[in-house]
Amino acid sequence: MTQHALVIGNSDGIGLATTRALLARGAMVTGISRRPAPIDHPQYEHIVQDVAEPAFRDILAGHLRHQPDIDLCVYSAGIGTDLDLENLASETRTFAVNVMGAVTATEIVLGHMIARDHGHFIGLSSTADVLWSAQVPAYTGSKAGISRYWEGLGLALRGRKVKITNVRFGFVDTKMAQAPFRPFLIDTDEAARFILAQVGKNRIRATKPHATAFLAWAAGFMARSPLSRLLPRV
Repeated sequence: MTQHALVIGNSDGIGLATTRALLARGAMVTGISRRPAPIDHPQYEHIVQDVAEPAFRDILAGHLRHQPDIDLCVYSAGIGTDLDLENLASETRTFAVNVMGAVTATEIVLGHMIARDHGHFIGLSSTADVLWSAQVPAYTGSKAGISRYWEGLGLALRGRKVKITNVRFGFVDTKMAQAPFRPFLIDTDEAARFILAQVGKNRIRATKPHATAFLAWAAGFMARSPLSRLLPRV
């Protein structure tokens, strides 16, 4: 059973639902996000910090010195916007949050867990990690990069007590899911239950739902196939 969890990116969406689920199970929880989280609970502490800012590294390391008994970390911070060729700075920020913020959290928290030989790091990616997208290239590219990194670490940690799991969701009913067609949509509470069901398991990759993963794979295959030239352009 999780005793003390850290949820990064929990002011809303999946991170907020996961925080509430952990508190309902009796865990102590620390949340980190760039905005306050709407939680008032005696076992909850919140740190306001943007994961894309340089101070994130030191604040996270300082928290682990203060609370070294973290046995679960869920990295839920993530952003994605439509491509604007007149403003590529938004693409850079997407990578800063989805990749570099995630890599920094992995370095600090997973490194701490490895030193203690105890803990489980769960990172949230997406089934979009197999897509080539002209509409959201930074989102799909950043998810592809962080998925490969987390899963590679999972392979390296096999046989050890410390675990890392890459959780890949399809469409979850959050502000991020703005597509007009959202097949197999799940809500944030279901997503949180799926995340917590992975705790303690030796799963490097956990995907929900598998049907969305197949659709994403098929779309990615067609996008890079010579047959894509025969498809209508819309």
